[in-house]
Amino acid sequence: MKVRTTLKLVAAGVALALAATSGSALAQKRVKWKMQSAFGGTLPHLGTSGVRFSKQVLEATDGKFDIKFFEPGALVPALECFDAASKGSVDACWTTPGYHTGKLGPGVAFFTAVPFGPSFGEYMAWKMFGDGDKIRNEMYGKHGLIAFNCFAIGPETSGWFKNEIKSLDQLKGMKMRFFGLGAQVMQKLGVSTQLLAGADIYPALERGVIDATEFSMPSIDQKLGFYQIAKNNYFPGWHQQVSVSELLMNKKAYDSLPKYYKKLLELALGEAVLHTYAETEWRNPAAMNENVSKHGVTNRRWNDEELAAFEKAWVEVMGELSAKDATFKQIAESYTKFRKEYQIWGEAQALKATYLK
Repeated sequence: MKVRTTLKLVAAGVALALAATSGSALAQKRVKWKMQSAFGGTLPHLGTSGVRFSKQVLEATDGKFDIKFFEPGALVPALECFDAASKGSVDACWTTPGYHTGKLGPGVAFFTAVPFGPSFGEYMAWKMFGDGDKIRNEMYGKHGLIAFNCFAIGPETSGWFKNEIKSLDQLKGMKMRFFGLGAQVMQKLGVSTQLLAGADIYPALERGVIDATEFSMPSIDQKLGFYQIAKNNYFPGWHQQVSVSELLMNKKAYDSLPKYYKKLLELALGEAVLHTYAETEWRNPAAMNENVSKHGVTNRRWNDEELAAFEKAWVEVMGELSAKDATFKQIAESYTKFRKEYQIWGEAQALKATYLK
């Protein structure tokens, strides 16, 4: 049975049950929301997932719950949706916690991705059951907001560079678009970082406003055309092994929903998390190969010494920010405590790629 059919049946069943006890008016309630996206509707995974989600909810409710997807900048700038949702200018945003660091501080980026972080299973376990999402919504609640995880994507690349990086000393003084906690690491290594929305990166790279960039993964970055300017794509994505985004909602708008619409949101978004993660794992091998064969990209990998330097810088950043930012410290302690407890299970089940010689 298709997911959209399942969602439609669930929504219909809940609506009928409520109608039996509360009257048909409740079952027929029509809701129209404005949802500002931080990602373009044709941008693979990041934006297409938002368009898909809107269509699923609309179809599952026979058009009664209409969450209209708005392209970046259509209502508010892509990186300014937090305040708009807080004020009720929009009902919701298809966005990511890492875009709110200017408002809530660097700690909020833990809820998107963490340098040298865990796999999908471990990360989602911390978020859903280890207090990660709970802390996030306590922070958001002070601003009249609530959020649910809306999609997850697999490992990213760690950057597009115009020239091969033969030594990390070459990074010093470089201007680079970088996101989240990884940006703090790059700053530690002498990089001048900027946070730019996806659509703003290519022109900044083309004009020399930035020298290099990271954004996401091959299947997404290819759509943005970075390969036309920077031919060296570096791996692994040590700064974002798993990335999770959110449906950020005005809490009054959410609280006013009938409970069957709330349940539908939970079901649809849970399915979207799994769908997007699997989709990225499916599409990226082909995108990597195409970048090489069609676009002349050289895929490069940081050596172990370079990765150790990135990790060392991350440990230092985490200690320094914890010492001066109480909220960052709270989140970091929750995250590291969970990882320590998880370690016995994770190490017991770890496998190398192969044991054959």
